[in-house]
Amino acid sequence: MEKEEIFRKIESTGFFEHNAYHILDASEEEATIRVEINEHAFNPYGMVHGGIIFGLGDNAMGLVASASGRNAVTLNATINFLKPGKGSYLIGKAKKIKRGKTTCYVQANIYNENEELIATMDGNYYYIN
Repeated sequence: MEKEEIFRKIESTGFFEHNAYHILDASEEEATIRVEINEHAFNPYGMVHGGIIFGLGDNAMGLVASASGRNAVTLNATINFLKPGKGSYLIGKAKKIKRGKTTCYVQANIYNENEELIATMDGNYYYIN
C-alpha cells in the first residue's frame, strides 16, 4: 500500500475525521500532523481544548511507532502545556527516541501557526502483534 493511500485510510477513521487531523508526513523516525481549528475545538475559555492538543501529539507519536509495520497502542503518554492553543491550525511533530522489541518511546512537540511551541509530550507505545 502506498504512503498516501495509508494516510487516506487513517484520516478517514472517525477520530481523525471528527477532529480535523491531517497527516503531513510519517516515517519510522518522524511524523507530522496538522489539526484545523474549528468551532468545535475550543474549551469554555476560548482556547483550543487540551484534548485536541493531546490527541494531536498522541496520534503523531502513534504514527511513528506504527510506521515500522507493527500495530501499536498507547501504553502511557504525558503532556506539558506551555502556552494556550490559538489560531487557525496547530502542528504536531513526533520523533522516535527508541524502538524495542515490544515498545517504542517517542517524543512530540506541538506548535501553533506562528511556529511557537505550545506543548511537549512523550509516550511509550506497545506493539500488540
